[in-house]
Amino acid sequence: MVRFFRLDGRKPYGTGTSRVRHDHARRLSSNTARQASLAKLSRELGINPKTVAKWRRRATVEDLKTGPKSPHSTTLSEAEEAMIVAFRRHTLLPPDDCLYALQPSIPHLTRSALHRCLQQHGISRLPDIEGDKPKRQRFKRYPIARIIV
Repeated sequence: MVRFFRLDGRKPYGTGTSRVRHDHARRLSSNTARQASLAKLSRELGINPKTVAKWRRRATVEDLKTGPKSPHSTTLSEAEEAMIVAFRRHTLLPPDDCLYALQPSIPHLTRSALHRCLQQHGISRLPDIEGDKPKRQRFKRYPIARIIV
């Protein structure tokens, strides 16, 4: 595999670390950088001209959120999701029990789809209930015995 490097040892199109992006974005925000051409800035910074154009359009230098803007299930409809959430909140059953109870009414419901739905709505873990677990106690203290060797 052949890799091309510039004379100063850097790769032709720099790595994508956020620190590098922040440094470049600060340089791009200066008045002289705004007036310079995309090609000149991309050569100077060692990045792709499309990246320079993309960074110029951004309002901030912070990283954008990854993932969907409005997450939704691909296997469950909104009505089915609402039914799952209401069932879980009402019964407070563990996920496996919810799965077995809901599968007759939602035949295509899988364990992973149920888990994703519960996580998305923030109810994948049941809240701790008072008296659910026995209170922790200290071990009983015994006097030190003699050791015969």
